Amino acid sequence: MIPVKGFSGQKVAVLGLGRSGLTTARALHAGGAEPVCWDDNPAARDTAEEEGFTCADLRKHGAFEDIASLTVSPGIPHLYPEPNPVVAAALEAGVPVDNDIGLFFRSFAGPEWNNYDTPPRVIAVTGSNGKSTTAALIHHILTEAGREVQLAGNIGRGVLDIDPGGDGSVVVLELSSYQTELARSLTPDVAVFTNLSPDHLDRHGGMGGYFAAKRRLFAEGGPDRAIISVDETEGAFLAGQLAEGPADDRVIRVSVARKLTGPGWQVFARKGFLSEYRKGRRAGSIDLRAIKGLPGAHNHQNACAAYAACRSLGLAPRVIEDALHSYPGLPHRSQIIAEADGVTYVNDSKATNVDSALKALMAFKKIRWICGGLEKEGGISALNTATGEVIKAYVIGREAAGFAMQLEADTQVCTTMSEAVEQAMADARPGETVLLAPAAASFDQYDNFEQRGEDFATQVRLRLTE
Repeated sequence: MIPVKGFSGQKVAVLGLGRSGLTTARALHAGGAEPVCWDDNPAARDTAEEEGFTCADLRKHGAFEDIASLTVSPGIPHLYPEPNPVVAAALEAGVPVDNDIGLFFRSFAGPEWNNYDTPPRVIAVTGSNGKSTTAALIHHILTEAGREVQLAGNIGRGVLDIDPGGDGSVVVLELSSYQTELARSLTPDVAVFTNLSPDHLDRHGGMGGYFAAKRRLFAEGGPDRAIISVDETEGAFLAGQLAEGPADDRVIRVSVARKLTGPGWQVFARKGFLSEYRKGRRAGSIDLRAIKGLPGAHNHQNACAAYAACRSLGLAPRVIEDALHSYPGLPHRSQIIAEADGVTYVNDSKATNVDSALKALMAFKKIRWICGGLEKEGGISALNTATGEVIKAYVIGREAAGFAMQLEADTQVCTTMSEAVEQAMADARPGETVLLAPAAASFDQYDNFEQRGEDFATQVRLRLTE
């Protein structure tokens, strides 16, 4: 655990008592603070009280009179579409509002670091899509290289629940826009921006606010090294804002759309080959086509970003290449769950928006596509540009009929996962791929995308064993 510093003997309010909230309360207590907890869910409050924490209704008038700071869990609105009433009360009282990410960055360093040959490093990854895979891939490469490394944030352990950093150790963080927008301290050594596409716009007041939230990871103190995908206008702009000139290798530009040139540091992938150029000369190359755990251009972008991050820590290209070949992939993200009778079954339940589903559709050939769910703002018409490889779509969800009407591909309304899998498996022929890439949220039928992906995998395996 990382004890939170700077609040010894003071009361700190904690709003939201899920995994991150309870971990925050424990870390505050370990640092000598007195957590004052609240959650609208009585069961969550009971759990906190069973651990000995004080719960008090932070919505009441005067609740912040002796509170030094408020820490908010990621799912609780703090700005748009409007602040949670507790957040609004804290702001009205002049109480600083933070989250566990901000507390981590103010508390991670310790006096023992003065005795280390190499101080611990923090690599933070953000973006719309691919940040989980990129973070996990960095962690995998460093682990294979024998480095002491921990994975935390939105993936792995809670950020305050990790172990204190050892000599030469690395912490890899996956950070969402909710987290980067609110954290009062953001000081990673290496920061990665994977890409940007419309998502969570209601929480950020539009695309500009969403980009601003992501951009804070590179602005609050500034990382020593910034790895930026420049395939979108926002990424190109961000790289330009950070670099002092074309040869400034503190910015590593990444692309899967084109060859990058110039005197700086670039990593790009074209036709399945990753290339690294530095000062106008090639410094490394990898054939990504044979790496089973990273199918498609979107995963090649993740590989480029992870490669750049590991190179910035001094790893050799061959060491990184060897580790890429042993990467198993993440659950629910282009995850091959079975291959039988010439048919491949792929679980990409994490493709919860149009952009991520587009990338999944472009990664495979001859697709039996299972899609649908709780449709997000903006509709799904953009998916029709990538359905050339879709033989047939099998649509699930409570609004399956409406979802299917927006698709130009041959469709069948199935509603349930069980029916969709049964029909797709019955229709599939050798050389085809049955792909779950919903392009929608899961909450109409499931608690989360993980549960949806597990249902898909269960239904497939059940029928393969019959």
